[in-house]
Amino acid sequence: MLTEVQITNNLYHLKQKIDQIERELKDLNDSPEHVPELIDSSNFLRKNEFLVLIDKKKSELLSLYSDYSKSMELMLSSLFEIQNELKSILQEQSSLLEPSKSKPKSKPKSKPKSKPKSKPKSKPKSKPKSKPKSKPKSKPKSRK
Repeated sequence: MLTEVQITNNLYHLKQKIDQIERELKDLNDSPEHVPELIDSSNFLRKNEFLVLIDKKKSELLSLYSDYSKSMELMLSSLFEIQNELKSILQEQSSLLEPSKSKPKSKPKSKPKSKPKSKPKSKPKSKPKSKPKSKPKSKPKSRK
């Protein structure tokens, strides 16, 4: 089985080839024009050569897509294997943690608690008792 690095490199390489062939097909997309000066058989030969070339490129492209999809399937299967391994590790770790968690849960809930969670409300809090500094009041002068 391929290692993950090889799968990734293989996918990258295949994707590059796919892109290259798609560019070549795009460049070859224009079929040769019918040249009136040539006889029909030569025009048919030119058209046939073009179609053979297009067919060859498309066959290569299909082959590459097939290889690419197989590599993707390999990568996907390895991801599922990793996922299953991680699940089993997680289950093992959680089973190790469960005995320590079960101790606090063994206390019955019906026992009354000795201390209430909140203090009973008493008098509302008053403002601080410090007196604000006041300016000495002057006596009003009497007018005569």
